[in-house]
Amino acid sequence: MDYNALVQLYNDLETTAKRLEKTKILAKFLKNIKEKDIDKVLLLLQGKIFPNWSDKKIGVASRIIVKALHTSTGISVAEIEETWRTKGDLGLVVQSLVGIKKQTTLFSQKLSVSKVFSNLRKLASLEGSGTVDRKIQLLSELLTSSTPDESKYIVRTVLEEMRMGVGEGVLRDAIVWAFFGDKFLDDDDIRDREAYNLYSDAVQSAYDITNDFGEVFKVAMGKDIDALKNMPIRLGKPLKVMLALKVNSASEGFEKVNRPAQIEYKYDGMRMSIHKDNDTVTIFTRRLENVTMQFPEVVDYVRKNVKARTAILDSEAVGFDAKTNKYLAFQNISQRIRRKYGIGQLAKKMPVELNVFDILFYDGKSLINEPFARRRDIIKKIIDEKPKQIVIASSITTSDVEEVDSYFRKSVEAGNEGVMMKNLEAPYKPGGRVGYMVKLKSEQDALDLVIVEAEWGEGKRANMLSSYTLACIDEDGNFLEVGKASTGLKEKEGLTFNELTVRLKELIITEKGKLIKVKPSIVLEVGYEEIQKSPTYSSGYALRFPRIKNIREDRSPDDITTLDEIEHLYFEQKKA
Repeated sequence: MDYNALVQLYNDLETTAKRLEKTKILAKFLKNIKEKDIDKVLLLLQGKIFPNWSDKKIGVASRIIVKALHTSTGISVAEIEETWRTKGDLGLVVQSLVGIKKQTTLFSQKLSVSKVFSNLRKLASLEGSGTVDRKIQLLSELLTSSTPDESKYIVRTVLEEMRMGVGEGVLRDAIVWAFFGDKFLDDDDIRDREAYNLYSDAVQSAYDITNDFGEVFKVAMGKDIDALKNMPIRLGKPLKVMLALKVNSASEGFEKVNRPAQIEYKYDGMRMSIHKDNDTVTIFTRRLENVTMQFPEVVDYVRKNVKARTAILDSEAVGFDAKTNKYLAFQNISQRIRRKYGIGQLAKKMPVELNVFDILFYDGKSLINEPFARRRDIIKKIIDEKPKQIVIASSITTSDVEEVDSYFRKSVEAGNEGVMMKNLEAPYKPGGRVGYMVKLKSEQDALDLVIVEAEWGEGKRANMLSSYTLACIDEDGNFLEVGKASTGLKEKEGLTFNELTVRLKELIITEKGKLIKVKPSIVLEVGYEEIQKSPTYSSGYALRFPRIKNIREDRSPDDITTLDEIEHLYFEQKKA
């Protein structure tokens, strides 16, 4: 496929803000993709080169793009940077300057999707001396051969900032419309909502299990809804984890999950999805990152103490002090997620205990449609518990509110966040907050929000980014601002302004004066006093007295607090 054909689609999608219109445009395009282009195109439509679970990253900062543009056009770096300051969008800068480039090459070629995809993937594999120069060369090669519009989207893909409003929901709906539209559409309008929901749920379910729209697309082409509903679980390829609704009391919890229910400790730890394939153990975070290398002791615990040839375990890793054996809050182990060196020493200093609470796959068979009580029985059968290594999550089964309240207090006294309440007859729903389990916490829930903008400080913070605009996410994958925060950070120790500044500088997309716009990547846990209505922010809401509590290394930008959740919290606090 010519890359320009994909670029024309990008342009069409960018010209409308209406979700329905985007779905129509995208569905029409998807019907005509050739099989050899499916995987590449489906990733590029998401502004990605690698799937969510890959540990490979493009690894190109804005400054490298500026140098590549200089190399491909002959325009000075100073002139490029001045245009950048004026336009505020590096994609638009490249688009305008490629159109008037001062030098050309005899070796320019018409770009294909494969060529663009190949060059961008190579960026992630470069290591060692000369890496920066080689990255500049690969990007310059593309920019030299590109049209102005092609160059804009090449750069936006590199920055993972497509600005088309095509989130997971739009892409899912477009696949549904493209291959099942005859079941529920009439002149591009939904005539049968029940049928639409049936096919939409099937496609969503398939994606939640595979996290791969390319794979889902290929199955959807066959128009076999049963195949979508029964997508196979693949060891080594992460599923989305099931999520919990929040309740304010044990009685409300029972209304959601029925009686009797299993009540478990809610740990202040890190969610781990663990795949065991004989002696091969792979660990994924909630954001689908592979952190196997960072937790070698967990790999060892699973190998020695899980009596299963193959298994996928859902669990929580809780840190504890190696000297006192006391449990630690999540932030004490979160730094291990990004660590690449000195892992063995850090594992001894900040060990974790694995608390297993669910199983999704066992000895070659999917268990997600089995009742939770049955899944729990299997866990008890296959795990040899070793305190401070691997244990089964503490729990009771009850129908009594007072017993839940007593167990809740016991959990909090042990240093946990509260309790989980789970429906004993429910299946496992990857990616879903469907009421099969709920959480009852001792404190008001903090929000997981992503940084989208930051400002350079003044005085002693002149060289630090010290004010952060925070955003939630809507159903279309758009990031919507809910306020600004800096309270909670420190000058020197713990979570510092300097630490965030270093990380944010690598994510800069645009810079105007003291304000920078960054690629949504860093997720913060944010406490607050109240949610208020506000016309100031694009979400329509604002946090009163927000306070940064922690970096959530285990959360992805796609996995943050949703606009629907903020609206729900707003109305719940009005009732209180």
